[in-house]
Amino acid sequence: MRFAYRRCALVVALSTTALVGLAAPAFAEGVAEEQASDATVDPNEIIVSARRRDETLQDTPIAITAVNAAMIENKAAINLGDLMGAAPNLIITNQNSGAAAANLSIRGLTYADIEKSQEPTVGVVVDGIFIGTSTGQYFDFFDIEQIEVLRGPQGTLFGRNTIGGVINIRRSRPTGEFGAKIEASYGRFNTLATRAVINVPLAGETLAAKVFYFHNEADGWYKQAQTGKPRGFSNNENYGGSLQFKAPGGNFDALITVEQQEQKMDPVVAEITKTGELFCTFIPANECNRNQTTDIYTVFGLPNVSLYKAPSVTGEMNLDLGGVKLTSVTGWRKMTETQTQDFDGSTADLYYVLRQQTYDQFSQELRAAGKIGDSFDYVVGGYYFRSKYQLQQWTRLFAFNPAIAPEVFDTNPQQVNGKTTSYAFFGDFNWQFADQWRLSFGGRFTRDRKSLRNAFGGVQIGQGSDTFKKFTPKVGVDFRPNDDMMVYASWSRGFRSGGFSPRAGSPASASRSYQPETVDSYEVGAKFELFDRKLQFNVAAFYSKYKDLQQNTTLFCAVCATQNETVTSNVGSATIKGLELDFTARPAEGLRITGSLGLLDSKFKGFVVGGISPVTGLVIPFDFSNNDLIYNPDVTASIAADYEVPTSFGKVVANIGYRYIGRYDQQISTNTLTGNLTTGPVVVTGNDPRVRTDPQGLLDASLSARFTIGDDTEAYLTVFGRNLANDRGMTHGFTVGGLWSFATAREPRTYGVTLGVKM
Repeated sequence: MRFAYRRCALVVALSTTALVGLAAPAFAEGVAEEQASDATVDPNEIIVSARRRDETLQDTPIAITAVNAAMIENKAAINLGDLMGAAPNLIITNQNSGAAAANLSIRGLTYADIEKSQEPTVGVVVDGIFIGTSTGQYFDFFDIEQIEVLRGPQGTLFGRNTIGGVINIRRSRPTGEFGAKIEASYGRFNTLATRAVINVPLAGETLAAKVFYFHNEADGWYKQAQTGKPRGFSNNENYGGSLQFKAPGGNFDALITVEQQEQKMDPVVAEITKTGELFCTFIPANECNRNQTTDIYTVFGLPNVSLYKAPSVTGEMNLDLGGVKLTSVTGWRKMTETQTQDFDGSTADLYYVLRQQTYDQFSQELRAAGKIGDSFDYVVGGYYFRSKYQLQQWTRLFAFNPAIAPEVFDTNPQQVNGKTTSYAFFGDFNWQFADQWRLSFGGRFTRDRKSLRNAFGGVQIGQGSDTFKKFTPKVGVDFRPNDDMMVYASWSRGFRSGGFSPRAGSPASASRSYQPETVDSYEVGAKFELFDRKLQFNVAAFYSKYKDLQQNTTLFCAVCATQNETVTSNVGSATIKGLELDFTARPAEGLRITGSLGLLDSKFKGFVVGGISPVTGLVIPFDFSNNDLIYNPDVTASIAADYEVPTSFGKVVANIGYRYIGRYDQQISTNTLTGNLTTGPVVVTGNDPRVRTDPQGLLDASLSARFTIGDDTEAYLTVFGRNLANDRGMTHGFTVGGLWSFATAREPRTYGVTLGVKM
């Protein structure tokens, strides 16, 4: 029945897309910033900064989806995960092995890991600052001006480690006027959220301030099998303030934001160990061989707690010299984490860890933007990034006694110290070389220096340092036959820097660096506006060649203190082909319909890495070329509608949306083995089916009554529901070298009510 429901909804979504025809763009609506004084401002036009310039969405020759504050409010979105499926070929899941950590995939490119020494393949940029680790990326959506999802490599302007794309988040600035936005919501699983943003003028139009406070807590949607009590609680705090200075005359402005993010949570995991894995011989029979859908909401493991604190400072300065605009963006962030986690997830005390880690990053970007004549514009600049990382992990392995603290049981804790220093210089240029034709080109040179030291109990296992350099160019051309159509073609290269394996446990693995991976992406696309801009449509087709893939392999390791190690290595290549469609239609007053469709086809080539022979126990070649790439669903699709009705008290806004995400694997692992099992090569026939999600059909809805109170105040009451079809299953599944396996579950049906006021 559930499958029939999903399939029917997907057919409706795709049929709607087909009916709209080849005609419209990204899924957003907003008010353009003030244009030239003699220009007419289209209220449906969106201004984006995807290329470090302010330009309209339809004039930007890249695949991009923009979501503004009004859309976020209408659908009652609360965090980054609510974007999943709304943009083509975008996957976002929460990784609970790290605080506020996200697994991100755009166009099939991802790297699902929370270690601070290994950077993500999708960049999350907040107010111009790149977050250098997946921890802290799972962002709150309350104080957001606009979100831009840039698909494909963005190495020229946003740097290394953006080979999949970028999620560019812009928060609101101080308004310079007294005002506030305050709301509280309550929902299922005892979820309580209180949020406030207050704007205060300090010195006319010259100096303004903004303060904010967000709080979100919930009991969690897991149930402890032994007691029936809820598990998976979370308590999140984010607070701070911004100060903005605007010089008289308007040629200089500066903004500084100081904030702190805090989280306390229970990083619970569900047991999916099966017969044949070592741990299944030690845990009760009813805790083995469980399914990956409904069973994973019942857990058996010991209590955990994660404590996270992340202060940060962001500064931006702009100086307009007339012909050129100079911009400086400075960012500092520090993260401190202490986390216990029962990774085996069973009533037996088999694998329990205590992790303490710190991470800090500093970045500085300087850039200049301007025009030369009427046909040439540019953005050039330099970038510096530095990060440091320290980890200490105590492991309680086969203790069978939860009363012993991990730091007492483990007298040889794992210690990892890492450092990254990066420099880059970049340029991006547009040249209108003929009427209706424009050439876009640019490049970035990056130099990274990385070092990592692995030790156990203070005794060094391995240490290494290496330098990685790369030039990442791009070139594109676009053609505008009229004001309502643009076609474009581009080639771009992205690269993800090399490094060292933070979970290596043997001297050879710990001191050996892996090399950068690169992506060459070829893209053609078109953007249309039809019927007096009531219908917009974007289409893009791409082909990506993925070389020197960095992949984790977890192996049994007799000489390692934990009896296993996870090693990162370069393992061949992959090709990814895809098609993306998105549209916005406004067929009637107050009605907006949006939709998207993403198709992916991917394949490994030459993916050969060392594995353990099931016959001899020695390391021999394993060929994973037949496995699926992770976080690569064949289909993602969405359809949504907003309907706004004026009333005597204000207006009523209804929103309903459906997102479909096809099945995808979450880990490179082993299923059936063929070939030469003694000396290799062993041929792996696919990933373990336990790390594969089922297809997801997520139905969301909200209904808001907005009350106008005076000229400048609006109160609103919103009733919302997420995953109303109660589609249950995994967000993350992981197998550990034949020892055991665990999973985390996605949010089941939830609902609630929000009361707020804006003034």
